[in-house]
Amino acid sequence: MNRNLGIILIVIGAIMLIWSGFTYTKKEKLIDAGPIQVSVDKKHDVTWPPYLGTILLVGGLVIIITGNKKR
Repeated sequence: MNRNLGIILIVIGAIMLIWSGFTYTKKEKLIDAGPIQVSVDKKHDVTWPPYLGTILLVGGLVIIITGNKKR
């Protein structure tokens, strides 16, 4: 169980270090007056700090290393 959790944390941490975020587009209504509707596409950025990926990566390594020593 601990080994699986460690591997998952390592993979997520590595992905977060390589891929720093993503952008998605959402359609929002600007004007909705009866039959007249005006909408606009808005871009939203989702980013995370690089140190978060490093913490997950190191945490996964620590879990794997300490899990193997207990056996």
